[in-house]
Amino acid sequence: MLSVHDKSPLTTATTLTSWARAIRKSLDAAGVDSAALFAEAGLDIAALGDAQARYPVARTNRLWQLAVAATGDPAFALKVAREAGVLSFHALGYSLVASATLREAFKRLIRYFRVVSDGAELRFGCDGDTCHYAIAATGDGHAPIPEAVDAFAYVVVRLCRGLYRRDHAPLEVRLMRPAPADPTPWQRAFRCPVLFDAAENRLLFAAAAFDAPLEFANPELARQNDEVAARYLARFGKLLVRERLRAVLIEQLPRGEPSQDRAAEALHLSSRSLQRRLADEGTRYQDVLDELRRELATSYLREARHSISEITYLLGFSDTSSFTHAFRRWTGVAPSRWKPG
Repeated sequence: MLSVHDKSPLTTATTLTSWARAIRKSLDAAGVDSAALFAEAGLDIAALGDAQARYPVARTNRLWQLAVAATGDPAFALKVAREAGVLSFHALGYSLVASATLREAFKRLIRYFRVVSDGAELRFGCDGDTCHYAIAATGDGHAPIPEAVDAFAYVVVRLCRGLYRRDHAPLEVRLMRPAPADPTPWQRAFRCPVLFDAAENRLLFAAAAFDAPLEFANPELARQNDEVAARYLARFGKLLVRERLRAVLIEQLPRGEPSQDRAAEALHLSSRSLQRRLADEGTRYQDVLDELRRELATSYLREARHSISEITYLLGFSDTSSFTHAFRRWTGVAPSRWKPG
């Protein structure tokens, strides 16, 4: 059993108990003693009652493996995914459901994935007619196990079906896991060609679906839950500085133009340290501020209940001309002429 005192990068990654809760439901449905498996994996089953609780990824991985062995079902993770809807993913789940488009939802998922787990890295992008979504190892070398990849990939596909169209399916799914004796459960779940023994875990989608307006879009609800997710992430020591900075800026913007010095002070850093750590993450203070302001501006405009002067105030600009100039730089049009894509 892993020691709780082991602080190596591969054992300090954590995940919401949501996955374990879904694993337990699936085990119980299969007639397996879930409590015994939790104990064998070194997990406190009582923590499932705490929505804020987290388990070590290494021990959750052990639970996955024990569950597959106990059920004798190589595709067990696909059943777990049906129990682990996105609304179990803290505030992030509600932000995803309220997103305006699938593209916005996927970008949100990338940004706040550490709410769910810091044991994997997500990547998303579009190239021509195709969008790709990858589940990869983290920078410190933690690679998600096949069961976790199966479950999360299927949750993502189910998210698309819930928000966009029930018959939506990827063009292709590539999984690094060894080919199973019977690939039917994966083919039935994803409803597309599934390639095993692949070089990476990647889902390919038709790009046309990613900018279609979604029925349950609610910019205000999405923004409010983004703020909750950002504050939640800010409590984690491993959190990227740019995400901690976003959480600080969300609070500071309505009080006027947030300076780098003031933001650094709120993060208990010197301005120079903040600048250096952002550079290590491939960004700058002004880039983070501009990105956040652009996202908030388009969110407020979608709501159509804020005046331009109110949005100017909420984003910390000194006057409407400064906001209008910045908005033109971001989008190519004035705020009064902008229309949701």
